[in-house]
Amino acid sequence: MQSIPVDTARLGVLRCAIAPEAKISNPETQEVKKDREGNPVFTVAVTVRQDRRRISVIEIAVTGEPKGIEEGQIVKVTGLTAFMWAMGDRHGVSFRADAITPVHGGAAAHSKGGGA
Repeated sequence: MQSIPVDTARLGVLRCAIAPEAKISNPETQEVKKDREGNPVFTVAVTVRQDRRRISVIEIAVTGEPKGIEEGQIVKVTGLTAFMWAMGDRHGVSFRADAITPVHGGAAAHSKGGGA
């Protein structure tokens, strides 16, 4: 699986679309996915809008539950990496981050271009 670091500064405003949810590894047992160290993995759906283009939603996996993140809130994503994957005739891109944190600061948070 090829990993590609992502420059989040070039993505414009990042906004939480779906609050953190535990990533389920087994739908039958509802077992939560764990990382290599045994910590739970969560996902956060984030909207991305660059230079007045259409909005895209990406789902980002992160170890541990991100605190203080609500839907609609602007977030900061640290250490974002994209992973190219293929399984049989299916393929795609998944995203993982070191951390996802809320951006506080009212007008300053909303003044960045993009307005996702």
